[in-house]
Amino acid sequence: MFDIEGSEFRVVRNNEEQYSIWTTDRELPAGWFEVGSRGSKAECLAYIERSWTDMRPASLRRSLSGGEGTAAWWQADPAGAGRHRNP
Repeated sequence: MFDIEGSEFRVVRNNEEQYSIWTTDRELPAGWFEVGSRGSKAECLAYIERSWTDMRPASLRRSLSGGEGTAAWWQADPAGAGRHRNP
C-alpha cells in the first residue's frame, strides 16, 4: 500500500502526538487526525522529520515534566532509543 507510485499521502497524528502517514484514499482509524500536510510519501516523511522532535509519547513527557525532567528518561532508557531526537 505505501509504495504505490503516484499515491497522495497525508500526515496524521494521535493524542500521544505520535505521527504516521496514510494514503488519502483510506479512512483514518479512531484516535488519529490529519495535521494538514499532504503530498508524496517523501514530502510527508520530511514533514514528520521536521515536526516530530521528541519521540516520547505525550503522556510520558507530561509525567516527567513534574520535576524529573528528561534526565530520568535517559536513565530509564539505557539503550538510547530516540536519543538523537531528544532536544
